[in-house]
Amino acid sequence: MKTILCSMALCAGLAWGTAAAQAPASTDAAAPVASAAAPASPAAAPAVGGIQGQNIFQVKPDASEEPGYAKQTNGERAKVQPGNNAPMWRQVGEGVTGYSSLPKSQAPEAGNLIQPFVQYPGSRVTNAGEAWRQVRNQWIIPYGGSLLLIVAGAIALFYWRKGTMHLHGAETGRKIERFTPFERSAHWANAIAFVALAISGLVMAFGKFFLLPILGGTLFGWLAYALKNLHNFAGPLFAVSLVIVFLTFVKDNFPRRGDLTWLLKGGGMLSGTEVPSHRFNAGEKLIFWGGVLFLGAIVVASGLVLDKLIPGLIYERGTMQIAHMVHAVATVVMMVMFMGHIYLGTIGMQGAYKAMKTGYVDETWAREHHQLWYEDIKAGKIPSQRSSSSAEPAGEAAAAKPLQA
Repeated sequence: MKTILCSMALCAGLAWGTAAAQAPASTDAAAPVASAAAPASPAAAPAVGGIQGQNIFQVKPDASEEPGYAKQTNGERAKVQPGNNAPMWRQVGEGVTGYSSLPKSQAPEAGNLIQPFVQYPGSRVTNAGEAWRQVRNQWIIPYGGSLLLIVAGAIALFYWRKGTMHLHGAETGRKIERFTPFERSAHWANAIAFVALAISGLVMAFGKFFLLPILGGTLFGWLAYALKNLHNFAGPLFAVSLVIVFLTFVKDNFPRRGDLTWLLKGGGMLSGTEVPSHRFNAGEKLIFWGGVLFLGAIVVASGLVLDKLIPGLIYERGTMQIAHMVHAVATVVMMVMFMGHIYLGTIGMQGAYKAMKTGYVDETWAREHHQLWYEDIKAGKIPSQRSSSSAEPAGEAAAAKPLQA
């Protein structure tokens, strides 16, 4: 018991001694610590990093009067006007290439935020991105759309006033093979791909003006996304079928005597008396060489660039912008030319659609629309049946046998 009481007394004494020793030490040291901290604050100020102040009243108001102010680097400008990064953004706007760790082959313009200044046809002198936007929004979209509407209106007006071009004579029942099964297959493959590309392209270019207000953002977004993928997949099909169509029909589309007369008289569409022509008249030859070959080559080449399918080509923004403008202009002109071709091949001329559907035309149709071609058949220069007789539709065979030269 005595041992326990002694231990408790010893602990109490130690605790009182410790408290007594600490109290005066903290009191006496408060003043020196405070006095020592005061002179240390000025020395600690330079350790703070970054811009010290961005108040306009704290910068030098006459900094712009210093020699070489406009040519200062970003670091030099920061010394006289903290927070003023005008030199850096001026270089960005001028297209200066900065540092980028991305490989040049995969990201050729990774170091450029803004393209250099250019002037595309129809734009102001500005950076290339803005110049492309001006050409697209101020020229291609309004004038291209207007041209399509004008041509569609002219065709509708012509059909309203003239109607379908009917045969003047009665059909004989004797058939001539105008297109073989291979020729029709090549034509329909190209035609289907063209229609898919035309519809999807029109929606992507003009859809936000006439479909977006009706369908709403969500549905129009899904539609545009689906048509964009359709456009990309139909493009290669159109390119391949275009080559096949060219090789298939080129032998009958070379200029011949009488084509100039056909063009000067407009084919006789207004007079009612059609100008004699061979298998293809001058208007069809103009569409073949101008639409299929010339415009087709431009559309396919620019489309391959936009799809990034040309190996070895560096796909910079400027390359894609130029390819888009060329592609858009060429496709609008091509659609205008083919609108007339589609009209005459469907409701504009009696028997024209049936010729591409079945491959056969009546002897009267051949004589009235392609008189020189019909005369060559009658003279035996061209066979009236160029494919096997089994390829003739059953209905046509029941009506009459093909014309024998």
